[in-house]
Amino acid sequence: MAQPLARDVAEEIAKLHGVCIRPIALKRLDMTNGKSEVVDVPCGSPLESKCPPCAKRNRQIRMAQCREGWHLDEEPITTPDETTNGQRWLVEFRADMQAKRDEEEKAGGDPSDLDAVLTGLDIEINEAGMRGNVLGRTGSKRVRSTKRRQDAPDLPKRKMSSTTLGRTFEAPDGRTYRPSLFVTLTLPGYGRIMNGAPVDPDTYDYVRAARDALHFSKLVDRFVQNLRRVAGYDVQYFATVEPQKRLAPHLHMAIRGTLPRAEMKQIAAATYHQVWWPQADEALFEGDHLPIWNDGYVDPDTGEVLPTWDEALDQLGDEPMHVIRFGDQVDVKGVLAGSPDADQCIRYLSKYLTKSLGETLDGQAQREHAARFVDALRYEPCSPTCPNWLRYGVQPKNAKSGLVPGRCRSKAHKPEHLGYAGRRVLVSRKWSNKTLAEHKQDRRTWVLEALGQADEPTDPHRYIWQPVKPGDPDVAPIGVRLLRSIAERQRWRAHLRRLEELSATPQAA
Repeated sequence: MAQPLARDVAEEIAKLHGVCIRPIALKRLDMTNGKSEVVDVPCGSPLESKCPPCAKRNRQIRMAQCREGWHLDEEPITTPDETTNGQRWLVEFRADMQAKRDEEEKAGGDPSDLDAVLTGLDIEINEAGMRGNVLGRTGSKRVRSTKRRQDAPDLPKRKMSSTTLGRTFEAPDGRTYRPSLFVTLTLPGYGRIMNGAPVDPDTYDYVRAARDALHFSKLVDRFVQNLRRVAGYDVQYFATVEPQKRLAPHLHMAIRGTLPRAEMKQIAAATYHQVWWPQADEALFEGDHLPIWNDGYVDPDTGEVLPTWDEALDQLGDEPMHVIRFGDQVDVKGVLAGSPDADQCIRYLSKYLTKSLGETLDGQAQREHAARFVDALRYEPCSPTCPNWLRYGVQPKNAKSGLVPGRCRSKAHKPEHLGYAGRRVLVSRKWSNKTLAEHKQDRRTWVLEALGQADEPTDPHRYIWQPVKPGDPDVAPIGVRLLRSIAERQRWRAHLRRLEELSATPQAA
């Protein structure tokens, strides 16, 4: 039993060589010659616990993205490409089909077939290189008063300028500096904490902590809006959400440009988000006494139909269900391009990206704290469609049969996410002037050039990809596929080493 398993050794070697240990087998059909083959595609997991090589690769790409966009000295190019004849024809054809659909509906016919055609055309429009939908917003949007709360201070507002670059400063020696900021924002306290766990769990406000975690992403959005109003330009940022030791999410943000520290703290203190949802403090149905589905959920005792989501919103009072704010701890640090501090901040931003929010538990007290936190999250509504609304006498949005409170499938309720269901990396649109796919392409281009191969663009319509069914005889066992990938990676690295040796050898005169 002391001898290592051969399969475990193979996985260990795969990790050392950067080979995905959980590859996804896909069948690739080449439309030019009709050849079909099974290809292993990396799983792309961002978590080290699932696939360390893929997690490391994703972390390195994010670090490159952060580094390239933080201290830009030229405006990123945001002008859309010129439309093509094919794109214009698709939109014109979409207009004709929309007119036919409207005529069919006006005549009292069934437009379902034409609706299916329009859905397919919308997909083709996006595949042709156009963003968004030609219809724009189709549903009505509820609008509430934007008047600031009396308990939130007003903020100064500067005239907006069409730039994404911050201020520059000239030193007496003539050198120009373009500083940026590294900001850390945290949530308020919910009780006294020692070593990552509450001193008194009975007085710790788990309900407020759970609701703050659920709506943390909306608070970050509000902070960015306020930041841009005060700064007076289109502030760009690269931010990551990480767990504190007490399990509350907090934000690290690299900001292009600079503002006075006092203003940054003022913006954080004045930022809040109001959750205008029905009240969820008192449970009306629990245990086995739950609403019954009858073309809509009804009270099991009276048979009365529960209010729908829209009806419940119409009955809201003057107070929101929850108000979330940042805590008093706001850390603001100035950073210069190319300095050791900048590299250290970039490493710190990506430090926990390969770990889930619930993966950093340490000790029995913290594990018990996490269990209580997850228990508080179990019956908290996470979204308008959450089944937990049935517990409070409201039908969830788009209700359907089979919903049970406490069994929401959203990742916000899962222990590894601890209430935060948003993205772990938040990047503004004009950060590095590149998409994440383009950053990945940069790595691919470098490798191909180092190997002496041409980086020629491939026809996006050349291959058709299909999932492989379980038991497909063309798919080799996972161990064989790992060994093949390891051998291929070894050949690549050997070739790269030979190229490095050749480049380091002085050329003969």
